[in-house]
Amino acid sequence: MSTNKFPKISVITPTYNQVDYIERTIRSVLEQEYPNLEYIIVDGASRDGTLDIIKDYKDKVILISEKDKGHSDAINKGLKRATGEIICYLNSDDLLEKGSLFEVARIFSSDKNIKWLSGRCRIINTDDREIRQGIRNYKNFWLSHYNYWILKILNFISQPATFWRKEAVEETFDEELYYTMDYDFWLRIGQKYRPYISDKYFASFRIQPKSKSVLGFQKQFTEEYQVLKRYSRSKIILFLHRLHYYLFIHGPYTALTLISR
Repeated sequence: MSTNKFPKISVITPTYNQVDYIERTIRSVLEQEYPNLEYIIVDGASRDGTLDIIKDYKDKVILISEKDKGHSDAINKGLKRATGEIICYLNSDDLLEKGSLFEVARIFSSDKNIKWLSGRCRIINTDDREIRQGIRNYKNFWLSHYNYWILKILNFISQPATFWRKEAVEETFDEELYYTMDYDFWLRIGQKYRPYISDKYFASFRIQPKSKSVLGFQKQFTEEYQVLKRYSRSKIILFLHRLHYYLFIHGPYTALTLISR
């Protein structure tokens, strides 16, 4: 079948010093064998061997390697370079599930009114083994019952499993945010468009010792709360968001004690 039969998909991978994982990420994208793929890797001038691995795939990827101002800056550089009809970004320790891009293309091609979509996402460890199935199932439940107001209370959208149509979503990622630029992005585009929700697994999110979500877990939730205040003035929504965080961290009794202070 002609390449033109498939919508062009741009996958952006921001990376910096991820020598242990970057090749697995690259292979998960290229082994999709999607015929109309633009794969952009934005490297922040890595010094650990990451660049050597990327250069092994130089004929199959577009490489931007230079110092940047952080994660969001790297993603935005990729967005400016991207020419695909459909966009996503995949961090350099995460993986795409087999066949994901074909399924994403099928969904977008089936309905021009779909502006963005999100699917399911596994959680894996450093050895690519699935972990934390309880959290996965929890997010899957809320994803399958998508509601913008619930998204304000808890972030159940999985970033590696989310794609959007370039012509409809012109937003970029807030470079002032360190942990929650994704959440801010979902809330912004969610104000305009309801996403298509798929029950397919599109990606795997890796938990590893150097992950921001591991190193700065509590800071992430603090920043997330500040992001939410951009989109809601409701004291009830803000209270429920905080309550959900405390329940997640401390358990019901301690959470209710802390939140009532």
